[in-house]
Amino acid sequence: MLKQDFAPAIHAASAEPSVAVLLPCYNEGLAIRAVIERFQKALPQATIYVYDNNSSDDSAAIARAAGAVVRSEPRQGKGFVVRRMFADIDADIYLMCDADETYEAEAAPALVDKLVEEGLDMVVGSRSNAAEGAYRPAHKFGNWMLTSLVRTMFGNGFKDMLSGYRVFSRRFVKSFPVMAQGFEIETELTIHALQLEMPAAEVPTQFSERPEGSESKLNTISDGLRILWTITGLLKQERPLYLYGMMALGLFLASLVLGFPVIAEYVETGLVPRLPTALLASGVMILAFLSLFSGLILDTVTRGRKEAKRLRYLQLPSVLKFADERKLIKAA
Repeated sequence: MLKQDFAPAIHAASAEPSVAVLLPCYNEGLAIRAVIERFQKALPQATIYVYDNNSSDDSAAIARAAGAVVRSEPRQGKGFVVRRMFADIDADIYLMCDADETYEAEAAPALVDKLVEEGLDMVVGSRSNAAEGAYRPAHKFGNWMLTSLVRTMFGNGFKDMLSGYRVFSRRFVKSFPVMAQGFEIETELTIHALQLEMPAAEVPTQFSERPEGSESKLNTISDGLRILWTITGLLKQERPLYLYGMMALGLFLASLVLGFPVIAEYVETGLVPRLPTALLASGVMILAFLSLFSGLILDTVTRGRKEAKRLRYLQLPSVLKFADERKLIKAA
């Protein structure tokens, strides 16, 4: 009898996952208190961490006064901050959000519940309901262009790849080798989920204007180019056969265009009067085959890396265990 009475208590204690709210922060003194208070109200059981990234205002002091755990990351860039947060913090569920008060903190419980109940590894709060003036036209176009590019190259997974509002499982965070330094971190997070074929979802959320007087840290052109460069680098790293295969195809077609007149002339006359063109066509064809075989070799290496990451991912338990424990409690 004592065992039966005690078992539900154990389940009740373990059925609720520990939640860490992660707020990267750089000069967000005008918004950080409100962001912390909104998440405290939405997720009262969560621990809120603010990682200050060399702010020149009083962001850290305000966050500490508001009840957050404040830490610092001296290397400038959001990617460095995320790398430090993922390494330092242990939790069952991680919610990461920009600290500029543009994202809907009130949606956090729904995002967390979706992750747990459906056994997902990442839920993205997509900026579907944007307030007028919240989304600059250049940012909106850049997001659409880069998201479309990733969907074409890595698979149709997300419509808002650059959202800064995400919920992760522990096994996503602890299997994610962060390489990005700045705002390209969202691209890397997205491609990591797509390449390991993790269960993930998007949930529409409200996107609001920044508080009056605060400024966006995102530079449309320079950060857009860095994200584009990151996509190219990840394509080479994660899908080398696709990249080098496309290069090989281009070189192969160029060689045919250059060499066809030479071959036709040789068949007709038995002469090769345009020797430089013939040598150029031969050289381009050799490059095409070198590119193809480079892609095949690198693809083998990539598969080995992917298998290692997948094995590390599978070593950690799914969040479904919390959903199962909740069902046991309800059944009891």
